[in-house]
Amino acid sequence: WETLFNLIPVGLRVVAIQGTKSGQYIAMNAEGYLYTSAHFTAECRFKECVFENYYVTYSSTLYRQRESGRSWYLGINKEGQPMKGNRVKKTKAAAHFLPKLLEVAMYREPSLHNVVDPSAPQKSDEAGAPSKETAKPHKAT
Repeated sequence: WETLFNLIPVGLRVVAIQGTKSGQYIAMNAEGYLYTSAHFTAECRFKECVFENYYVTYSSTLYRQRESGRSWYLGINKEGQPMKGNRVKKTKAAAHFLPKLLEVAMYREPSLHNVVDPSAPQKSDEAGAPSKETAKPHKAT
């Protein structure tokens, strides 16, 4: 299987990973499970680390092992299924990715200040129109 993702820089060596077709972000929860999110949140931020062999790993910026402090990594098993972050080691093939540059595009950085709480009522501007609070990256023209 092949899936395309946008790697969106959101900090120094920190990226958001967004599906090109769905527009959903990859996120990791406090139990180490991966999920997709329609909105950019703190759980969507991954530290990007490039190894000498050019493989890249992505670790959660929020969560890690309590006792050892070891990072939780994004990983995919042999069957192509996402692995629980606390089970993935950075030295294992499950955590190694080879990004391929297909196209350079300019994106607006997703902002945690503009994250929409789906349970909260929509805010309005002075004209009474709903304000746009989602920070969805878009291709610059």
